[in-house]
Amino acid sequence: MTEIELEIGGMTCAACAARVEKKLNRVDGVTASVNYATEKAHVTGAGPLDPAALIAVVEQTGYTAALPRAGEEAEARQDAELATLTRRLVLAGAFAVPIIALAMVPVLQFPGWQWISLVLALPVVLWAGWPFHRAAWVNLRHAAATMDTLISVGTLAALSWSVYALVFGAAGEIGMRHAFELTVEPTDGASAIYLEVAAGVIAFVLAGRWFEKRSKRRAGAALRALLDLGAKDVAVLRPGLDGPVEQTVPISALVAGDEFVVRPGEKIATDGVVVAGRSAIDESMLTGESVPVEVAEGSAVVGATVNSGGRLVVRATRVGGDTQLAQMARLVEAAQSGKADVQRLADRISGVFVPIAIAIAVATAGAWLGAGFPASAAFTAAVAVLIIACPCALGLATPTALLVGTGRGAQLGVLIKGPEMLESTRRIDTVVLDKTGTVTTGRMALVDAQPLAGTEREELLRYAGALEDASEHPIARAIATGARAELGSLPGVEDFANTEGLGVEGVVDGRRVVAGRPAHLAQRGWSVPAELDALVAEAGEQARTAIAVGWDGAARGVLVVADEVKPTSRDAVRRLRELGLTPVLLTGDQAGVARQVAAEVGIEQVHAEVLPAEKVDVVRALQDAGRVVAMVGDGVNDAPALVQADLGLAMGTGTDVAIEAADITLVRADLAAVVDAVRLSRRTLGTIKSNLFWAFAYNTAAIPLAALGLLNPMLAGAAMAVSSAFVVSNSLRLRRFRAAELEESAR
Repeated sequence: MTEIELEIGGMTCAACAARVEKKLNRVDGVTASVNYATEKAHVTGAGPLDPAALIAVVEQTGYTAALPRAGEEAEARQDAELATLTRRLVLAGAFAVPIIALAMVPVLQFPGWQWISLVLALPVVLWAGWPFHRAAWVNLRHAAATMDTLISVGTLAALSWSVYALVFGAAGEIGMRHAFELTVEPTDGASAIYLEVAAGVIAFVLAGRWFEKRSKRRAGAALRALLDLGAKDVAVLRPGLDGPVEQTVPISALVAGDEFVVRPGEKIATDGVVVAGRSAIDESMLTGESVPVEVAEGSAVVGATVNSGGRLVVRATRVGGDTQLAQMARLVEAAQSGKADVQRLADRISGVFVPIAIAIAVATAGAWLGAGFPASAAFTAAVAVLIIACPCALGLATPTALLVGTGRGAQLGVLIKGPEMLESTRRIDTVVLDKTGTVTTGRMALVDAQPLAGTEREELLRYAGALEDASEHPIARAIATGARAELGSLPGVEDFANTEGLGVEGVVDGRRVVAGRPAHLAQRGWSVPAELDALVAEAGEQARTAIAVGWDGAARGVLVVADEVKPTSRDAVRRLRELGLTPVLLTGDQAGVARQVAAEVGIEQVHAEVLPAEKVDVVRALQDAGRVVAMVGDGVNDAPALVQADLGLAMGTGTDVAIEAADITLVRADLAAVVDAVRLSRRTLGTIKSNLFWAFAYNTAAIPLAALGLLNPMLAGAAMAVSSAFVVSNSLRLRRFRAAELEESAR
């Protein structure tokens, strides 16, 4: 089986993607999936695939296709498309505003204003609206109709009739005033112009397309951010006259078998094996583990993880596309291309509504002519049908609700990237929570200090804190920070020494202090009572790390550090249940740690010791079982699962990869923001749907009136303005949305 990808150009809605997909699947031996969001077609075949033949098939459908471009070239193309759309929107907005103002405010109508409006409207309709006219022509050639068809036909009809009224009717007379007249008698409408309708529709719908394009522009950002995590340069050891010499080379020059140096604080360049040195490696970006992993000679290390301790020499075992980082990048890409195409509600309805509206307009003209009325009257009624059917309010329905909803969300620490992901929130029944950095703080902290008999707590913290303050190990930093927070200041330490894998020692206030594993004290012949062993065992049962501390030849107490549960997590889990969601804990951490955290916050379902690829499998298994899944995470290891989930939510304190892969970003780093995100997403989606309903309701109710001659085109334009005002005011109600915590306190 062979696979290729094609970049598809010219698609304006999900219906376009469906049309391309249908055409490709008609090719013998080919199975194709077209993703409108990423503008790509994934094609598989039982035998060899001919890219040129597949591109020709797409082009016959009326769209463009090409093999995937390089990263910079693809970004340049997307930037150019967005820049072109921006220019069209700027011109349309700048010209449409005065046109609408002149048409709607009689006091502004100076002599000859209608001709100025025509001059302004021509570039809006013909140049700014060209993408709609082109798409309508492509659809017409293939006997199809979409929203583009209505936009093109409606605006061109409004422009054409306005030109007719200006040139051949009374509308062109100097001093003419634009007025709305409700009449139940047939009228020729030759004294009215509808330039504000033509220009306004183009401007409003272009704005919606601009927001959509901006959202789609981020489609590849997760993958780029993931690849950017890797090191850019590496210090390779090359043979020299006096032994190995460090030579800095680009990461692309590294090959398997090369040995390279990793200093404290640097990223490990690629997957490999430690050949010299000892250190602690922060793997949290890849594994989600909160505690750094101790490595020594013979230990395997992963590219993009961070060396937190000493100097290491690593032999590269996998480079380039074979590394774990590259494999994760492929997981993100596969999850993106594997998502089902989002069928926009507006496109589904317009697939039926558009041809019906056009048919009604044609039938209206024919009926009026058949009844013996003049051609001008028949055309006026037909134009009224097209104008009232033109989706002005429809162009505002989604962008206004999205803008208000996302603006309110930003105030609450919830960033919604676009309308595509909102549809799934209505059906979500399961929320999968990453542990480290999501349910917990993701940072080691001092949670308990247990002095033995004869030792004061302050004394234990003073000596242990001072000793650990000399170490850079994350556990040591947690102890020193906790001790300083409680005592205010710590004394200095002398003769500090670190015994790898056991602990540290030094002289504090003239006393030799030892901290680390109980065995570190016992090896010195110091007294380690059974009480201390019991405290260490108790901490281990709670999946916490216990540090024994002693001085003057005896153990004096135990300090306990752990990744703490965030104070808001338990209430947030309760509120998620109240929303009808089943919480699931998913983590790469140890099973004991996961069960302890789950019990503390009230989660029953736990998946622990899960690798990044397995996280995707867990989410997919839940989906295969009929669940609609939201995933909440913050690390690189969560990115593939965030993309695979029906709704991805990333903590804003997490990595850029997780944030870019998610549909929603939570600036507030607590689960309470997840509750608000789900509620706000559902509320915004509900507003969008009600907007769409009323936008079509106006049209549906008014089309019969227009067809019967009871609604002239000018009044049709006014009705569309009213529907737009209703849509905007309905969207503005989202500004009153409040956080769940405030809602509860107000009850």
